[in-house]
Amino acid sequence: MDAKPVQSSKLARRVAVAVGLMLMLFSAGSAFALGTPEQRKACTPDVYRLCAGEIPNVRAITACLRRNKASLSEACRAAFEPSGN
Repeated sequence: MDAKPVQSSKLARRVAVAVGLMLMLFSAGSAFALGTPEQRKACTPDVYRLCAGEIPNVRAITACLRRNKASLSEACRAAFEPSGN
């Protein structure tokens, strides 16, 4: 029964890595290229809510978030938009 928390922890790490990589794919400038912890934090709930079936496939997560742009949280949507736009 102890395996479940370990699996959840592994899944959470995979999601964090996938979101970080996804943010790199969406990046417009070098400062955004690595995706800040704040940006990853902003989009992780949306990945779980909208795109959980795509984890850990970064390209699929990215496509899913794009398809669901209207349903993204404001914080995640802002993470994808270059500042000043």
